Amino acid sequence: MSQSRTTAGGGMKTSFGYTQVGEGEKQERVNDVFHQVAQRYDVMNDLMSGGMHRIWKDAMVTAVNPPKDRAFASLDVAGGTGDIAFRILDASRGNAHVTALDINGSMLQVGRERAEKRGLAKNLTFVEANAEDLPFEDKSFDAYTVAFGIRNVPDIPKALGEAYRVLKRGGRFLCLEFSEVDAPVLETVYEKWSFNAIPRIGQAVTGDGEPYRYLVESIRKFPNQENFAAMIRKAGFSRVSYKNFTGGIAALHSGWKL
Repeated sequence: MSQSRTTAGGGMKTSFGYTQVGEGEKQERVNDVFHQVAQRYDVMNDLMSGGMHRIWKDAMVTAVNPPKDRAFASLDVAGGTGDIAFRILDASRGNAHVTALDINGSMLQVGRERAEKRGLAKNLTFVEANAEDLPFEDKSFDAYTVAFGIRNVPDIPKALGEAYRVLKRGGRFLCLEFSEVDAPVLETVYEKWSFNAIPRIGQAVTGDGEPYRYLVESIRKFPNQENFAAMIRKAGFSRVSYKNFTGGIAALHSGWKL
């Protein structure tokens, strides 16, 4: 059932879950997945984390620690639905400005509608663009966040390099991602739940279980905590660290541009 993880980010370029695809094919397939699940994205994360993603995201925003008394520019990548952006704005008491970037227009449309309903549109900018080629000048942001999105980027080292480029000196990179479980009993339960229950529930909720099957498989192909930390260091970041949540089901990686 479980397959070996990719030890280097380059292996993700042609890995669509457990299916090998040609160079350049992955992005289009990932886009199709997120067009299908955009309206049910929060449901998807609840299914895949047992609702724990909400606590993990709050922990990431606590680490961002946006100031409440001055301007703060934050970039949230793969954040089209606005989930992290809204949390950062709340934590800053409205002083931050967050740019929510996503390659998927369907996800961004969900975020724009939510921002309008919450009256947060003036503090948010939604941008449709690729994490591998950010449309921003060097040293533009105080923080870069990405939650459960970087494993869907074909060229992860390139995306990390872009993160480093657009951060100001003293800026922080924070990545929340499903990772490698470090407790054998929990791993067994989690594997069975992921591969057996999640696609079936996805089928019941959305009418199609295949997008959920890809998302489950993509977690197992993503580099583990140590290997991903090494990739962040290679991109130029300093003081790289990570913190496991719920036995390693998810991990929060951190790096500083010093």
